[in-house]
Amino acid sequence: MAKKANKAYAGDPGDEHVEKVTTVVKQPKTVVKEKPLPTPQKNKWEIKNRVYHLKGKTPLSKLIKGSGIYYFDEEKGYERELKHTSNQVTCFVDEMKGDQRLEHIIFRNGTLNVPKNKVVLQKLLSLYHPLKDIVYEEHKPEVIAIDEVEDIELEIEALNAAINLDIDMAEAVMRVELGSKVSKMSSKELKRDLLLYAKKNPDLFLELVNDDNVQLRNFGIKATEMGIIRLSGDQRTFIWGSNDRKLCVVPYDEHPYSALAAWFKTDEGMEVYSNIEKRLNS
Repeated sequence: MAKKANKAYAGDPGDEHVEKVTTVVKQPKTVVKEKPLPTPQKNKWEIKNRVYHLKGKTPLSKLIKGSGIYYFDEEKGYERELKHTSNQVTCFVDEMKGDQRLEHIIFRNGTLNVPKNKVVLQKLLSLYHPLKDIVYEEHKPEVIAIDEVEDIELEIEALNAAINLDIDMAEAVMRVELGSKVSKMSSKELKRDLLLYAKKNPDLFLELVNDDNVQLRNFGIKATEMGIIRLSGDQRTFIWGSNDRKLCVVPYDEHPYSALAAWFKTDEGMEVYSNIEKRLNS
């Protein structure tokens, strides 16, 4: 009997009265520690020579204040006095220790060169001085390069638009610049002046190209020049050239052809526009 019990305990399948015991071993949970997100680093001060230029007129020499000036510190929540000295390692008066030897800040011929070993003066001029970007500015070649690239790209965009502009729209744009002189220009002259205008004023050129009122104003001017419609002597009313029937009234203090362009977009104006277009193309 003892042998049979032992066999059953060991898991003998022949013994139906002994339950099989299963031992479940719990595995310890693996705790994954989340890595803390890196704290954003403040912009590090770059050690380099710096150049500052006066804005506007450039006298032989100009002294700007190096004491009695203040900077509002947002982190601390109050204004802090600034002072330029030759013997301190900070420009903040509340951080200075011992004697304070004042030193002048002088621009010569509109320029101030500050070597990289004068970090305190550089920080005063670049970060804290209240006259920064008002009386003077720091020379930043990388910013200048970005601005120049943007200007070049804008010029290229304007020139490409000018090359692909149809003659009617070209005339409309140039009429804004040249007025009635456009009517007497050849297509080659018009194209040349259009390209020069796009190169000289690319932002304004693109604005005019994308303004549908420019073409409508030009349309109205052409119709007036051909006598299809007329503008009254007081420049307050547009009328048909053939029978003096009133078309539209110009609102007070509004340019006549701008008002006409807006009127062309109304239901009545669209019908008149179609009629004028047929006469211009006939």
